[in-house]
Amino acid sequence: MERGGETAGWRLRATAAQRDRRRPPPREDGDPGAGGKKRGGRRPLLPLPEARGAPLVLLYLLGLRALAQVSHRQLLSRPPAAAGPRDFSASRARYGGAAGREAAGVGGGPWQRGRVALCPGECSELMEQRLPHSLVPVVSCSAQCLGKLQVFSCYVTETSGRLKLSLEFQFWSVSIRGYLDNITAIGPRTVGSPENEVLAVNYLLEQIRGIERESTDAHKISVDIQRPTGSFSIDFLGGFTSYYANITNVVVKLEPRNGAEHAVLSNCHFDSVPNTPGASDDAVSCAVMLEILNTLSKSSQSLQHAVIFLFNGAEENILQASHGFITQHEWAKSIRAFINLEAAGVGGKELVFQTGPENPWLVQAYVVAAKHPFASVVAQEIFQSGIIPADTDFRIYRDFGNVPGIDLAFIENGYIYHTKYDTSDRILTDSIQRAGDNILAVLKYLATSEKLAKSFEYRHGNVVFFDILGLFVLAYPARVGTIMNYITSAIAFFYLSKKVLQPKPRAVHNLKKLLTAFSLTLTSWVCTLVAVLMVAMFVSFIGRALSWYTHFYVSVSLYGTAAAAKLILVHMLAKKFFYKNVNEQFLGDVFFDASLMIWSIALAVMTHMGLCSAFICTLWVAFPLLTKLMIHKEFSQKGATIKFIAMYMLGMFVPYLYMLYLSWTVFEMFTPVMGRSGSEIPPDMVLAGFIVIFTVILSSYFINFIYLVKSTKTTLVTLTTVFVVTLILVCSGIFFPYSSDAANPKPKRVFLQHTSRRFHDLDGNVVKSDSGIWINGFDYNGISHITPHVPEINDTIRTPCEEQAPFCGLPWILPVHFMFRKNWYLPASEILPRSPIQFKLLSKKLMPWNSVRLSFEVSGPSHMSLYVRPRVGSALSRWSLGDGMPVASLGGDYFVFYSHGLHAAPWHFWVELTAPEKHSDGIVSLAIAAHYFFGEDQKSPQLYALLERFPNWTFSSGWSCTYDLFVF
Repeated sequence: MERGGETAGWRLRATAAQRDRRRPPPREDGDPGAGGKKRGGRRPLLPLPEARGAPLVLLYLLGLRALAQVSHRQLLSRPPAAAGPRDFSASRARYGGAAGREAAGVGGGPWQRGRVALCPGECSELMEQRLPHSLVPVVSCSAQCLGKLQVFSCYVTETSGRLKLSLEFQFWSVSIRGYLDNITAIGPRTVGSPENEVLAVNYLLEQIRGIERESTDAHKISVDIQRPTGSFSIDFLGGFTSYYANITNVVVKLEPRNGAEHAVLSNCHFDSVPNTPGASDDAVSCAVMLEILNTLSKSSQSLQHAVIFLFNGAEENILQASHGFITQHEWAKSIRAFINLEAAGVGGKELVFQTGPENPWLVQAYVVAAKHPFASVVAQEIFQSGIIPADTDFRIYRDFGNVPGIDLAFIENGYIYHTKYDTSDRILTDSIQRAGDNILAVLKYLATSEKLAKSFEYRHGNVVFFDILGLFVLAYPARVGTIMNYITSAIAFFYLSKKVLQPKPRAVHNLKKLLTAFSLTLTSWVCTLVAVLMVAMFVSFIGRALSWYTHFYVSVSLYGTAAAAKLILVHMLAKKFFYKNVNEQFLGDVFFDASLMIWSIALAVMTHMGLCSAFICTLWVAFPLLTKLMIHKEFSQKGATIKFIAMYMLGMFVPYLYMLYLSWTVFEMFTPVMGRSGSEIPPDMVLAGFIVIFTVILSSYFINFIYLVKSTKTTLVTLTTVFVVTLILVCSGIFFPYSSDAANPKPKRVFLQHTSRRFHDLDGNVVKSDSGIWINGFDYNGISHITPHVPEINDTIRTPCEEQAPFCGLPWILPVHFMFRKNWYLPASEILPRSPIQFKLLSKKLMPWNSVRLSFEVSGPSHMSLYVRPRVGSALSRWSLGDGMPVASLGGDYFVFYSHGLHAAPWHFWVELTAPEKHSDGIVSLAIAAHYFFGEDQKSPQLYALLERFPNWTFSSGWSCTYDLFVF
């Protein structure tokens, strides 16, 4: 906390109740301390009966605490006083005036205001009470909780016979919520729309200018509006090329008064996907960044390095704005590290799921500075493997800017991510508080770190990092982890070798028994995986996929019990028929060693592959081995005694606890993703596979108990009963996949495009045209649940593929055709946009080496898709997009994603093809789709009417588009 009247971090120092709306009447004795108070005078607080001694003061403090609880519960339940939802000319929300006090939940009463600008993080208020001199002892109390606001200091001191009270609260989250509410009140902020390019930009500029006016002399704030134009290729979604024109970035640089050579970047995006308010993705991050800027700018201590705040306006257009900034803005050259703020869910903890590349000092900065750490190198390796169909600006800064950074994202409640339910009221204050605490602390640490200026000296080496239950983060260099892993596996192999060789005459026999147990354990795992996947396949085949989507416990009851039962069954049969007369203690010992052997091999292999996630195997080797060495005598005793079980469980506590914690994180991320993973991947098989993996891991050191206990029939029957009952209920359809619950919706996602298509021949004549509403369900169930509500949408209208056209002649907004092979085309009337696309061939030029260059001009809406397919015998060799080398998508066609902001010039581009001398049927098929995401052309009356008929458990996003195919 800063002193000398400076604001401390993110906190507002305030008393337990705020000022009264009314001035009390003047006192008859003429004391101005009650009414008509002069500036600098004193006012009385609550009347305190004359009494002597500490008990009464303590009673008084308890009364203040109760009053603070009531007052601040009201305060949290109401938004801050702010301008109306569309009044963006007002300055940022403040708690000033009678209206502000009312919004803050502050009623009338005898509380008086001392000195305060009732605005988060600005000033402190001091309450005073005239008391008898002899009454006042010194009282202090440590941090405690008043409602949801935390008291950091609470003290009573004697000063000239007056009682002084001060309560300090974490209060800045209220200010952030004001920013968040105002940004989301603008509505969907699609790139190119007035909401995104004008209203959101003007609001951000207004807040930034207000912050600049109130900043201290220690800092200099510079603001720049960037509107870049550029192009790049990316291997995301199978590979495509992106082109953007005149999009918007709001860039703010906070630096010391005398300037700074190096900078750290904080990035958020204020645009949203069409038809959604985008509160978590990513308005809340921009609100947090505004308050961070406000807090840092008011500090009297200057930073060592600059902090650049990038509010980028085109992230949802596949990372275009960040590319425009890092490749074109003059400030980008000074950036040495960045923090990217993202979302894959709505609220909850913000997970560090990508760092680097290399630069282990960045992870160490997070470890040291973050107050509420939540990080996992496992999440990093899963995300970077491409399993999750998503990407962030992290990739752009890494690949095009060669800048290392930290990628954070909210991961909770991904069911409503990118839907109309992503509203500000669903983001809990606790989430905002956590994010602000962490990001502010890490930014301040980086902006004052000597390593930032010399980051190139600390660049090399990866790092292993993971948090322990959100309490702290363990991080160490990957090379140290490699040494630790190999040493751990070597010790385990040494132990196993010693076990096999004692006694030496039975070494071959012991090795045979160990390898048999090893093989049997692996066989049981494979059998379990196959059996559970067969159940998942059956459930998918009968049309009951995603039955667990709303009720996650169903997946555990169905697939978890099946996995556990299958494991027990395999080993129970082995015990009964294969190990019929073998000593139980020996079997328990040998199967423990078999599991240890499997984990040791996995540890060595994963370490050799360079996977940082190998630390998990280290836990599953080191702790069980230590446990075995500590209780090796109990292993030889007959039966599984209570003492043995207790000591065994205690030794396994750490790996089991961490694995349960990790499994929660994985399922929290992956379960919602299954509702938007496309129509081709059976989500039940994916989730069943994850459940089997975690079941196998968690049971790996309990297999030996199957051989130690007398019977497992009761357990097996119980698991089988639960499985059978759950399977019957799932098959009956009692578990509906989706939910329209207002408090916790889990909608089905459906995209509808009212499309008019025209196919032209080589002479430019229209040879085919049609119109319809093209429908894509985002999950494996397709439209099966929608047909009962909208009967005309059924499998008789499945979309045929136009084989001669690129991407089947369909107006894909992104090249995700491989994820959605099942879609539907409902015939509809033709649409005639008021602002139709204009597509022109400007020139055709012969080039060397039998090449032909075709130049085009396109004018149209803010979002367009270009599809290119060379004809037989031709090849696309060069074009004016990206780096000049065409990048093919999956299937061999070429895809270009285009977007522009306001007042963009017509799009000019050329393509160059090598062609045979005779090409009577043309050398290239080129199609262009225009997408109307906002404005008067967005939805036709027919599309509106169809959307109204969809059930309330769907999120149906619709827009209009045109598609034109040409042959040249």
